[in-house]
Amino acid sequence: MATPHISADSDAFADTILLPGDPLRAKWIATNFLDDAVEVTAVRGMLGYTGTFKGKPVSVMGTGMGVPSISIYASELIDVYGVEKLIRVGSCGSIQPHITVNDVIIAIGACTDSGVNRARFEGNDFAATADFGLARSVVEAAEAQGRNVHVGNVMTSDLFYGPTNIPLADMAAPLARMGVLAVEMEVAGLYGVAHERGAKALGVCTVSDDLLTGADLTAEERQETLSAMIEITLGAVA
Repeated sequence: MATPHISADSDAFADTILLPGDPLRAKWIATNFLDDAVEVTAVRGMLGYTGTFKGKPVSVMGTGMGVPSISIYASELIDVYGVEKLIRVGSCGSIQPHITVNDVIIAIGACTDSGVNRARFEGNDFAATADFGLARSVVEAAEAQGRNVHVGNVMTSDLFYGPTNIPLADMAAPLARMGVLAVEMEVAGLYGVAHERGAKALGVCTVSDDLLTGADLTAEERQETLSAMIEITLGAVA
């Protein structure tokens, strides 16, 4: 069975899938965390794998960057391949002084400047929220592993490079004042797709950039040093 963006057998994906933006991160997760992982799709270089973790089938697939890209893959995974639980495992930029590089954030909700959820919701503001069961399981897994995580709202932005005439501090200040923990580019879109289609979704992000101090991870570190986030997430679904 194939879609315009995924070429895989109808039973190629597990009912639980991890969704990093970077397809090379998907390959890294499959190689380092899953047993007997098999590549099931590579259309447009968007790598997808299925294997097992502690005996439980789990898939992992890249989604690309931004709400439109993750919305395409999430929609096809749910509609055509029957995936039921979708967990974004990505990176984000922190905007709170108590959150720094390599911290893990669990997004119980996602604010956004994207218009896609309004389009889904007949022009109204849609509360893009995580599945509570998934969120609770990941928090409990983190506690069991002795790891500290931050739980709260994130901001899903359509722009990676904001308006050049507005300082970053000025853009982040209103978000921080409202308690938003970090900025990323996909979670609100994933939550909208999941709610629309009756699936369960969660966003778990590692802080790759501290937008207040300028500290950040290298491109290689973004691919290969996000072990805590993956161990917490897999510990919750296994």
